[in-house]
Amino acid sequence: MSDDGSQTQNPPPSSEVDEASDARSTAGMEQLLDQAEADLAAADAVPAPSTANPHPFPLDELQSEPGTDDLVSLNILSDVDLDLRIELGRTHMRLEDVLQLRSGSVVALDRLAGDPVDVFVNDRLVARGEVLVLNESFCVRVTELVTGGNA
Repeated sequence: MSDDGSQTQNPPPSSEVDEASDARSTAGMEQLLDQAEADLAAADAVPAPSTANPHPFPLDELQSEPGTDDLVSLNILSDVDLDLRIELGRTHMRLEDVLQLRSGSVVALDRLAGDPVDVFVNDRLVARGEVLVLNESFCVRVTELVTGGNA
């Protein structure tokens, strides 16, 4: 008895607690195993699909109006700004020589007159062509399109 007159119960010994918890765990595992076996039996009861007479699944054709694919893809790009650069040739110069350039100075390039010029779009070589004069303006006639490996 305690000081207030009530009786206190002593907890069961730890070995009894361990046995009770083991019994609950075992019962829980057995219940789970029984449920799994029942699920397997139910799955076995479902008939296997027959492959003797397969039926084709109809798919609708996905088509757009003829001729609109090209227009749509090009219209998307119609207002994109690109940096176009035509390169006549190149040279290497020392800073001293660049500082001495004046109006009328001649700079020798690594190409001969009549050699094709390079056409770059966004710093990527896309074509080669020849320089022409049309209505007193310089222009370039594209003579070769450069694919990825030829750049």
